[in-house]
Amino acid sequence: MSGSEGGTAPRDLGEPERQRLARNLAELLQELRVGQAGVQILFGFLLSVIFSERYARATGFERGVHFAAVVFAAAATLLLTAPAAWHRLLFRAGRRPEIIRAANGFALSGLVCLAAAMTATVMLIGDLVFGLRAGVVVGGVTGLAFLVLWFAVPLRRRFRARSPAPAPERNAGGGRG
Repeated sequence: MSGSEGGTAPRDLGEPERQRLARNLAELLQELRVGQAGVQILFGFLLSVIFSERYARATGFERGVHFAAVVFAAAATLLLTAPAAWHRLLFRAGRRPEIIRAANGFALSGLVCLAAAMTATVMLIGDLVFGLRAGVVVGGVTGLAFLVLWFAVPLRRRFRARSPAPAPERNAGGGRG
């Protein structure tokens, strides 16, 4: 997402506010298309699982993880598609700033749900293929990878960019300090 939605990037010099908002919204909706396709495929896969022979023999843990994955995938679908609905209903009312703020929150929440759904799915598959312990380990590693790559690293960079640069040392040559 462009930095303008979060209010941390300097405004584009010379770009009129209306154009900047239109560009920000177009960029956001384009980014959401990437996540929407993946979550819809995952959701379809998770829905089909209950019709397999193996599901009848699933343990309570496996059913619980599967259900959690379905719920998180449904929530991700809801959250990642909500900005399109908001845009469709509000854009002609001149509410782009409101749409962008809400869409940014929906997108971030949708990514959290998508990461949870994918983590649960990987855990479930690991459990079915290699056993419970392996499923929990691979699920944990997957969840940690999402947490680090999708959230921790970008947030660290965001906060680093906000921090003022350290002041240059005076008298670096060893004089009075």
